[in-house]
Amino acid sequence: MDNVTQGRITWDKATEEKFQEILKQIPDLIRGIAETRVSKKAESIIRQENRWVISEKDMVDAFFAETPPAFREAMKSGMQELGIDYTKYGYAK
Repeated sequence: MDNVTQGRITWDKATEEKFQEILKQIPDLIRGIAETRVSKKAESIIRQENRWVISEKDMVDAFFAETPPAFREAMKSGMQELGIDYTKYGYAK
């Protein structure tokens, strides 16, 4: 039985891989905090829409919501390096 039929939140496989790659770019000191905050935000986004699978858009929305402004440029660069086009989700370059 998969996570969706059990009513558990799960990540789209490709999105989860990208999430892990972005986390590797975050300094060790704050990586755990970033992982927790972004994961919880992504989960809250999909819960509001009664969905169970976190998509790339949900992950991008969560990163933009939880990343302090001082670190946004680095976050955007990291996403671009991984081929994530955050502009298609409404965010400026």
